[in-house]
Amino acid sequence: MLINLFLGIYGLAMCFILFYSFAQANLLWHFFKFKDNKIPLASMADKGLPFVTIQLPVFNEKYVVKRLIHAIAQMQYPAEKLEIQLLDDSTDETANLIKECLKAYPEVDFKYINRENRVGFKAGALKEGLEKAKGELIAIFDADFIPDPDFLLKTVGHFTEENVGMVQSRWGHLNEDYSLFTRLQAFALDAHFMVEQMGRNSQKAFINFNGTGGIWRKSCILDAGNWQADTLTEDLDLSYRAQQRGWEFVYRPDVVSPAELPPVMSAIKSQQFRWTKGGAECAMKHLGHVLTGKFPMKVKIHAVAHLLNSTIFIAILLVSLSSIPVWWGFYQGLIPLEYFKFAAFFLFGFVIIAAVYFFANLNLKNFTIKSFFRFLWELPVFLAVSMGLSVHNAQAVWEGLTGKRSPFVRTPKYNLTDKEQNWISNTYNQLKIPPTAYLEAILALVFNAMVVFSLITGTYEMIAFHGMLAVGFTLVSITSFKSYLIKA
Repeated sequence: MLINLFLGIYGLAMCFILFYSFAQANLLWHFFKFKDNKIPLASMADKGLPFVTIQLPVFNEKYVVKRLIHAIAQMQYPAEKLEIQLLDDSTDETANLIKECLKAYPEVDFKYINRENRVGFKAGALKEGLEKAKGELIAIFDADFIPDPDFLLKTVGHFTEENVGMVQSRWGHLNEDYSLFTRLQAFALDAHFMVEQMGRNSQKAFINFNGTGGIWRKSCILDAGNWQADTLTEDLDLSYRAQQRGWEFVYRPDVVSPAELPPVMSAIKSQQFRWTKGGAECAMKHLGHVLTGKFPMKVKIHAVAHLLNSTIFIAILLVSLSSIPVWWGFYQGLIPLEYFKFAAFFLFGFVIIAAVYFFANLNLKNFTIKSFFRFLWELPVFLAVSMGLSVHNAQAVWEGLTGKRSPFVRTPKYNLTDKEQNWISNTYNQLKIPPTAYLEAILALVFNAMVVFSLITGTYEMIAFHGMLAVGFTLVSITSFKSYLIKA
């Protein structure tokens, strides 16, 4: 019977979500266990500070590049042991802005490196810069970051341990309160940097360099095979290659590197597409090697959850779509009530995932009644919007799993921190409407209709789930069309 097929799809997808949630629960447990542990401040005073190269990959960043250069110029480190590479692939006026800005810092050792092509995109720029880098340590910051002046002094000491290959800092948020969507992004990223990174690192499981806000040992990069451009997440790829070679990574949640969050849905989707597709590509590239390697079982399990975490969007989409015929089957009496009672167990996975985000954020903020209630309403909205992004992200994951190649598309930067500032005039706005935006609009209508049908028929078993899908697809759809259709 066809209804059994949909029931099977629904059940398998829920099983995957449950597996992922149990892995998250383990990370949450280790986060609580280790969060109050003091990280020993490593010092290199006895050996002398190492030579450091800071790499700044830039591509069409006219709104933020001056801010970046000014921040890097304030870095507290001996001038004779520091060089700064501006790896500029820009095709607009960014190059001229950089050259003009550098005139204000003649005392700083800036090296301007301009490529005539974008071979390998960001990975290619970093690789070319590495060939010319004099530093034994390589710090990397994207154009939308403003690192603290003492970043290097807080991190280089860890490299006294010869097996340490990379130190990652926690991202902060320059414009967290700009809009609802920047707050929701901060909500998600804080969970990653607190629970996931801390939970994995405390167990010596694989963690990832987050593409920026970290510092590498140059020999580690070279030993792991250098930067490669065969995935959209060159940072995750190199992280797994290095750790499989035996290098250890250090995560420093107390060192914060503030950055800008995308304020508009088209930019959010651009970033999400690269992250989710790149994660799936890395899963196809590394999962087999990790599972057959001589690693502890807990490391392998966390690697599976880590590399396949973006696949949860396919699972969410399958659960969402199959829930409609499952609801109909229940309404028609084709599915016994006991099935629904049993299915409630799988919903426990969503509760665990919600707890991860809630406690991660609550531990980052000074606890107040106001912040508590803010998280209470932000959490369901965040989950709803995540569901609303499932179509867009599922497409990205599927392309990654099936090997479909696509170019590296940078996330537009806006330099918006004040609520009064507007993103509409940004020349990097993406104006082409993707097909998934229309599908999101259709699903918004479908799940709003499902909520109405549930109310009319008195079948409330799925109304909360369908309600969240209705809210999520509606919000994502409306803001998507707004961001794509508005022209400067």
